[in-house]
Amino acid sequence: MSADHGTADHGTPLPPFGAGHPALTADALDRIEVTGIRAWGHHGVLAQETDLGQQFVADITLHLSTAPAGTTDALSRTVNYAEAAHAVHEELGGGPYALVETLAERIAQRILTDTGHPLVRRVGVRVHKPAAPVGLPVGDVTVSIERDAPPVAAVLALGTNLGDREQHLRGALSLLDATPGIAVEWTGPVMETAPVGGPTDQGSFLNSAIGLRTTLGPFALLEAAHRAERDARRERLVRWGPRTLDVDVITYGNWSSQDETLTVPHPRAGQRAFVLAPWHAARPQAELPGSGPIAQLLAVAEDREGLRAGPQIDGYGIS
Repeated sequence: MSADHGTADHGTPLPPFGAGHPALTADALDRIEVTGIRAWGHHGVLAQETDLGQQFVADITLHLSTAPAGTTDALSRTVNYAEAAHAVHEELGGGPYALVETLAERIAQRILTDTGHPLVRRVGVRVHKPAAPVGLPVGDVTVSIERDAPPVAAVLALGTNLGDREQHLRGALSLLDATPGIAVEWTGPVMETAPVGGPTDQGSFLNSAIGLRTTLGPFALLEAAHRAERDARRERLVRWGPRTLDVDVITYGNWSSQDETLTVPHPRAGQRAFVLAPWHAARPQAELPGSGPIAQLLAVAEDREGLRAGPQIDGYGIS
């Protein structure tokens, strides 16, 4: 593993992936609520509804982890609820749709795939149609739904050059695959490399890459990676120095971020054979978002000649 591997400072055979695996459900999430969003719409099945229109009202509940923003006071680490409210307002006035159910679905998908992506992992939507023509005096008619964001494909890179290197990799894989909201889909083979950069008296690294599906948001996934490092008693004493375990988020779907704690795609992954080679061995057709096919990147990576096969470790090399 290269000694610059990572974002800025951030035994027993394993069962088959998915066997006895925790359900792909998000961790406990915080909530941001915006209520009473109003707009004139033309939704309904009657001609008078589509011609004249009426007022619709929507409430939304955004489920996400607010801790990354709350501990840093950084807007980029949370959802902009003003943007979410404007998106809902546009949907209320759009269409038209015959059913309020369709309108609610459109709002939910707009937030999960656009305005709130990828931080919002679940959304609740309630649409009110106060003037619904039901033929009786009623106070309100509402449709309420909850929808989860689909799992995201992500790639992590792992490396170690201190202590029991094989056990560090084995333990990290086991911990990550047992984390609620994470399901490992494939693992690259273990490869051994000399360190690149940093102190010159370091031992060689064992490296691999793993692919997973996750319902966790990107910062929650980063925290899971850090938990694996802490489990291996990782200490950050020397920048790019030796370490018991390094776990980096390389990609999170096609999402990109320049956050100082989580830069995605990883800014140096396209130059590092120790990341690309195990990834390529498991998924030869894969691409690094923004950089192109990993096969082409691997072919010109400067450290590719220093790669050699590492030990066989339970759970690795499963594609």
